[in-house]
Amino acid sequence: MPNLYPVFETPELVEQAQPGVIKYGQSWEFDFNSGQFVKDGGGKLKLIDGHSAWVQWCIKAILTQRYAYLAYSKNYGFEQDAVRNMPDRKSKEAEIERCITEALLADPRTEWCRDFNMSWGGESLTVSFSAKPKVGPVTTLEVKFDG
Repeated sequence: MPNLYPVFETPELVEQAQPGVIKYGQSWEFDFNSGQFVKDGGGKLKLIDGHSAWVQWCIKAILTQRYAYLAYSKNYGFEQDAVRNMPDRKSKEAEIERCITEALLADPRTEWCRDFNMSWGGESLTVSFSAKPKVGPVTTLEVKFDG
């Protein structure tokens, strides 16, 4: 009669991620100026990881309209409509600083955002600021808004 309880070797345990430990993932590198993914010499999409992937995530979060895409949670993106409805430049600058900070702090990898600098050129605005990830160096990011 066959054994009803088969015997097998116990597999090795895989080390689980420790709670509270921040890990960066990978992403395909994107050129925000051309609007295209970056390819290597062989025509394959170029992968980035760690700090570079976090920087790219920050810029993408700021350039994505919040609440506009079902693929993203309600915590992801930048409230562009709230900024457009502000009456003057000072109000817009304050709202941009608030929205960028809120968008980036939604990610647990981001520690803080500060030192905002706004540079107007007609109706376009270039925003530069410092952002600190929980792991890695402080980075100066720059985003341009048109209209």
